[in-house]
Amino acid sequence: MRELAVDGVPVAVSLRVLKLSRAPYYRWFTQQVTVAELTEAYRANALFDAHRDDPEFGSRFLVEEARATGEAMCERTAWKICRDNQWFSAFGKKRGKNGKRPGPPVHDDLVKRDFTAYDVNELWLTDITEHWTEEGKLYLYAI
Repeated sequence: MRELAVDGVPVAVSLRVLKLSRAPYYRWFTQQVTVAELTEAYRANALFDAHRDDPEFGSRFLVEEARATGEAMCERTAWKICRDNQWFSAFGKKRGKNGKRPGPPVHDDLVKRDFTAYDVNELWLTDITEHWTEEGKLYLYAI
C-alpha cells in the first residue's frame, strides 16, 4: 500500500480494488503487532526456554516453570502453545492396543490361495481397504 501511495494511487482506491475494508487496514497500520500476539510470544519464549532446559517435562510442568519466570498463564494456554509449536515431552505415553488381538479368520479359504479361473464368472474376489488421508478415511473396494 505504501508503494502504491508513493506512486500516486490513493489508499482508498487500492483497498477497494483489493476488496479490503479501510478500518481494519488503518488499525493494522497503526499497530501491526497486537497486544495479544505480543503476550503469546512472551509466553511461548518462556515455555520454550523451560522446554529447552528440561525436555522431559510436559506442558503441565512447563507452565510452572514459565510462571516462575513471571509469565503467568493457565495450563490450557500452555498446552495450546506447546501443541502448536510441537514441543512434547521426551517421554511419551505408551499407547495401548485396546485389547486388539488377531482373531480367527472370518471366512474359510474356499479358493485355497489358487486365484486362477478357467471360465467366466467362475471365481470372484473382493477386497476392501481403509486408508487415512488428511480429509478423513478413504475406503477402497475392489472386485
